[in-house]
Amino acid sequence: MTGRVVVVVGSLNVDLTVRVPRFPAPGETLAGSDLVTASGGKSANQAVAASVLGAEVVLVGAVGDDDHGSFLLDRVGGAGVDVAGVVADGEHATGTAMIVVDAGGENTIIISAGANGALAPGCVPRAGLRSADVLCLCLEVPVAVVLAAARAAHAVGAQVLLNLSPTVDVPDELLRLSDVLLVNAGEAAQLVGPGSWTQTRDRLAGRGVHAAVVTLGGAGSVVLEGAVTEVAAEPVEVVDTTGCGDAFTGAVACRLVAGDLLVDAARFASRASALAATAAGAQSSYPALRALRR
Repeated sequence: MTGRVVVVVGSLNVDLTVRVPRFPAPGETLAGSDLVTASGGKSANQAVAASVLGAEVVLVGAVGDDDHGSFLLDRVGGAGVDVAGVVADGEHATGTAMIVVDAGGENTIIISAGANGALAPGCVPRAGLRSADVLCLCLEVPVAVVLAAARAAHAVGAQVLLNLSPTVDVPDELLRLSDVLLVNAGEAAQLVGPGSWTQTRDRLAGRGVHAAVVTLGGAGSVVLEGAVTEVAAEPVEVVDTTGCGDAFTGAVACRLVAGDLLVDAARFASRASALAATAAGAQSSYPALRALRR
C-alpha cells in the first residue's frame, strides 16, 4: 500500500429502492416504480465516495455469506476500494436498506442490520489501522466496534472522522477520540440541544469535540473549529438525495487525507454531494474527481 490511506470501518447494505409520487399516509398503499437493487450502507458509500475522488481506501466490515454479500463485494471492490477486510458471516444475512424516494427526490429509509449488527470489536485488527492516515466511522455497526476502532486509530496517530449517524447514545470517550465530528443539524441538536452555532460549538467542545461539520442539506454546512464558518451549498436540480450525506463524508475524508484544512475539505465536499444529488441512487451517483473539476 502506498500513499496516504483512508480506512473505513462499518456497514455494507444492499439498497432496495422504490420511487413513488409521494410518501404514503399511515395504512395507505401506493403503486411504486420497479424495484432497484444497488450497493449501499453508509460506510460502503463513504468508502466509494472517497475512492472515486482519488483516495486510497480500505473498507472493514461484514456481509452475509449470500448472493447479496457477493454483490456488494463486487460493486464496492469495482469502485477501487480494498475489500479484503470485509468478512462473510455465515450466520447472518447481508444488511438491507429499504428506501422510498418521492417525486421531489426526498427519501425515507428503513435498515435491517443483518451482518452489520453482528460485527464485533475483534474485527478492528484486520483494519490495518497502522497504515491509516484517516479513519472514517459511522454508527450503522455496534458502538463497541466504533469505539474500538477509534481507540486503535488514536493510538497510531490516525485522524478520526466520526459521522454520528444514525443517532444513538455514544460515550463521551468516543467524542474525545474523534478529531472531526460530522453531523446534520438534527443530530447536532439531539447531541447538545438547540442554539446558535456559537453555542453549539461551545457545547460540543464541552463534551470533548475538537472540530465539527454540521450539514444543512440544501442550505450548505457550518464548520465549527474555533471560528464558525458557513459553507454555501452548490445549487443543483435535485433528482435523488439518497446517499448524499455519505458523499459529503467520503469527500471530507478524501481531502483530509490529502492534507486539506477542514474548511477547504467541507467546500470540496459541498460540490461532491451536490453533484451526487443530480442522479439517482447512492454509489452510482458519486462523482469522480474529473467531474468536480469540470
